[in-house]
Amino acid sequence: MNKRTVLTLVALLVVVSLAVVAVRPSNPVASVAPQLAAPGLDEGTTPDADGVPLLDVAPTFDISAPIVGEAVAAVSFDGDVRSLPQTGPETKTVLRELELPRNLRDAVTAPDPVVQSADGPLAMPAASVSFKGLYLQAWGAGWPPDTHGDVGPNHYVQAVNTSIGIYSKTGTQLAAFTFDTLFAGTGTPCDANNRGDPYVLYDAVSGRWIVTDFAWSSTSGPFYECIAVSKTADPVSGGWWFYGFVASSNALHDYPKLGVWADGIYMSANMFLNASSFNGVKVWAFNRDDLISGAPLRNVAFSLGTAYASLLPSNVRGAMPPAGAPAYFVSRTSSALRLWKFSVNWANQASSTFTGPTSISVASYSTPSGRVPQKSGERLDTLGDRLMSALQYRNIGGVESLWVNHTVAVGSTSTGVRWYEVRGMSGTPAVYQQGTYAPDTKYRWMGSLAVDKQGNMAVGYSVSNKQMFPAINYAGRLVGDALGQLAQGEATLIAGTGAQSGGYNRWGDYASMSVDPSNDCTFWFTTEYYETTGNNWQTRIGAFKYPGCN
Repeated sequence: MNKRTVLTLVALLVVVSLAVVAVRPSNPVASVAPQLAAPGLDEGTTPDADGVPLLDVAPTFDISAPIVGEAVAAVSFDGDVRSLPQTGPETKTVLRELELPRNLRDAVTAPDPVVQSADGPLAMPAASVSFKGLYLQAWGAGWPPDTHGDVGPNHYVQAVNTSIGIYSKTGTQLAAFTFDTLFAGTGTPCDANNRGDPYVLYDAVSGRWIVTDFAWSSTSGPFYECIAVSKTADPVSGGWWFYGFVASSNALHDYPKLGVWADGIYMSANMFLNASSFNGVKVWAFNRDDLISGAPLRNVAFSLGTAYASLLPSNVRGAMPPAGAPAYFVSRTSSALRLWKFSVNWANQASSTFTGPTSISVASYSTPSGRVPQKSGERLDTLGDRLMSALQYRNIGGVESLWVNHTVAVGSTSTGVRWYEVRGMSGTPAVYQQGTYAPDTKYRWMGSLAVDKQGNMAVGYSVSNKQMFPAINYAGRLVGDALGQLAQGEATLIAGTGAQSGGYNRWGDYASMSVDPSNDCTFWFTTEYYETTGNNWQTRIGAFKYPGCN
């Protein structure tokens, strides 16, 4: 029986999306309790006007409203994905990230007191595996590729705009297909109008894969997050559940980011009315039990005002957080990190809370004001206005920490990777250590970091200047190294042999570093590069491990 025949036999399930109200607190850290609003409202309809400032900005908050009774199918596929058409998209388009308001792009110029301008001893381990991932000529649908991926017990799953590849850990491609091929029968634009911003998670709590992107048929909405959840840890032959989840009736949830937490899967997105004007941020919690069983998907959501953008949800790896610990969300300003806490009560969803933000001071830095040069190519966007995926959480011996990075300017000639470790989230959060990795005048940007079970950290990124083609490098530190230093130096996963040209400018928009759940030691990284100069990107997948982690 083929896939679509199976899908037609599956009963439609009703997805009820519980919306919540975000109100302006009267102090910098306050609890925001969700409430049910009148049916028919959505983002941007009822602004709060009490005039109370939050931190250093006086935002206008919009009230979110319930999306009730959407007849969205939760459909089932029980076959082997190798039976799906193994062909990529035939059309190519330039995909543009929607622009945030100027005040949220906060181009700031300040001295950087934590620049690491000298390299370590070049002790980073060499890659144990390095292989080509999906590439534009066969699998991509646009620029940039938005390369993302994650590693499970036996597979690596990668996604780009707008395709998915499944690989063995030795680099054999086991399956590759488009999102439109994977999704079918939901009765939503997810079936044939997948448009990008993909994300891949391996949820070690449930042993399932979660792959998402967004879809819509009209820029007036509705806008869907297409969620595929594997039925087992085997993404090839174990079968999948599919959700066409309505993220908003009238606002595009741009740049969605997801994270694994003890009590569910969390997501954030920048909201744009009619896929045009910025309308703040929305965050969601999805019930894990529902996701992995195909049940009607319980969720709790909050909407924030236009003073915030580009929040990242915490992503737990290894030991779980203490019982009852909230999921964390973090964004940045020109001088601080902002921390929120999302506590969900699945038994009484209306009692869930989203509290914050708490301001966490960081060392000063300069936002990149220009683009990254390449040899024989155009200048590339840094996306330096936001934190880069993912916000990694670790609990090592009872010591909880959050790790994250973003791109900063280093003088007027280069960019570097600013990274942070934050501790004390259950009390008074503060930066435990931070640094800007810029050991020479090359441009380093589009980073992603992760931490292994011992507390060793590694960050992967792109590196370029006028004399070289963009390469994929990585650097790191051992848990005992001096604070604020990537003391193990730098290694190259692959040196690019071509530049991007053709007037597209975009690069990224993100990369992905993760740690293998089978040993909690091996780092896996994926991002883009070029083999030949032109407008056809490639991607690379590589892995390495610090020798002391066993």
